[in-house]
Amino acid sequence: MANKGPAYGMSRDVQSKIEKKYDEELEDRLVEWIVAQCGAAVGRPERGRLGFQVWLKNGIVLSRLVNSLYPDGSKPVKIPDAPPTMVFKQMEQIAQFLKAAEDYGVVKTDIFQTVDLFEGAGGGSRGCGSQGCCAEPVLTPLSPWAAKDMAAVQRTLMALGSLAVTKNDGNYHGDPNWFMKKAQEHKREFTESQLKEGKNIIGLQMGTNKGASQAGMSYGRPRQIIS
Repeated sequence: MANKGPAYGMSRDVQSKIEKKYDEELEDRLVEWIVAQCGAAVGRPERGRLGFQVWLKNGIVLSRLVNSLYPDGSKPVKIPDAPPTMVFKQMEQIAQFLKAAEDYGVVKTDIFQTVDLFEGAGGGSRGCGSQGCCAEPVLTPLSPWAAKDMAAVQRTLMALGSLAVTKNDGNYHGDPNWFMKKAQEHKREFTESQLKEGKNIIGLQMGTNKGASQAGMSYGRPRQIIS
């Protein structure tokens, strides 16, 4: 991945607006949930947008989070023994989390893109190592405009937490008040005979032909034929 320097001009203005959507109070709540859900072994990030990003960007914490929402024996994401350090491996790990989150029920519009968390996140390479282009990249330091859209990452995690609270299947850990329950769908069951009867009913919005007649209707003067 190419190096990303500080944003200038219009791109910096756009990035500034994106950063304003990031909620540090929400960050505190999400950190508390992730630690409660995954255990103290995941550690805690430095407070602030960049610290939160660094904590999540290799995909391991995110993978542990989504796995914790499933019972033993059905964990959707494979977690390597050692955290990935190569850029493309980290992005692959994030992609696995996103797929698992969508399979869990998070809608596509609430799913962040890998670059929203990763792009420019102090993980670009400064060139190839001594073994060529496949060598592990040298990591660059974080810039003040590192992540593309960390607010989108927060949105995905909030949606995931809301689903976990709503499902109430025993796999959620933490304060249920941290997230709002999603609206439940109420399905109505109809018998086959009720469905057949429904086909014979004409809705009022479609009008009615009851008592319809052409009596008294006039269509203008009759045509005069002169021989």
